[in-house]
Amino acid sequence: MNYELRMKKSVVFILFLWFMVAAMAAVDNSKLTEANAEYAAENYEKAADMYEKILQEGESAAIYYNLGNAYYKMRKLGPAILNYERALMRDPGNEDVRYNLEMANSQTIDKFESIGRFFLLNWIDALSSLYGTNAWAYISIISFILTLILAGVFVFARVSWAKKAAFFAGIAVFIISITTFGFSGKQREKLIMHEYAIIFSPTVTVKGSPDTSGTELFLLHEGAKVKIKRKLGSWIEIQSIDGNVGWVEAWVAEAM
Repeated sequence: MNYELRMKKSVVFILFLWFMVAAMAAVDNSKLTEANAEYAAENYEKAADMYEKILQEGESAAIYYNLGNAYYKMRKLGPAILNYERALMRDPGNEDVRYNLEMANSQTIDKFESIGRFFLLNWIDALSSLYGTNAWAYISIISFILTLILAGVFVFARVSWAKKAAFFAGIAVFIISITTFGFSGKQREKLIMHEYAIIFSPTVTVKGSPDTSGTELFLLHEGAKVKIKRKLGSWIEIQSIDGNVGWVEAWVAEAM
């Protein structure tokens, strides 16, 4: 009797949880539909505000992309580029995001030549950016499972060619598992570390020291992407794409 009662309570509890999850999803979809409707009606400011509120409940590459589009329509280049970058970090293979980001970057004033790097490092960065952290993690897990299966074949197979094939295939798949695990960590680190920022102010004078009276080094403009090297009070030391280093007040840029 007690067992049946416990089972009924468990079923009711599971159904309650399912109902709550479904209700929350319906609310989220309703908010997104409403925000998209505002965007379609060209009420970009209201749509952007709604997208921002949705993102407070959970991050999504698609919402960051929509938010970037809304800011782009409002001619706010800095926020548009920031949200395209955030979308791309979460969905590196999305060609629509990449195209819109390139379009927005083409309208920035600052045009930088990247610092020369060893070609192998550029190749690794490009390869790791093909997928997001979750996709690389799935590939790593699947590869590791295949490694275990091939190890079993190697141990139990009685035919020599099967043992050799399983051995070499196992090594290859294990290397893939380790590599993709590293790529997943690399993509995850981008999301956590907030290593880069986008300039929001129309024009920024980069100083030689964290002080308003510091030596003026060079100018940056809205939409410029910079690397955050360190923070000191209300100032951040930044590095431009072409390698120039200096200090700006933290409020002029927002971390990705």
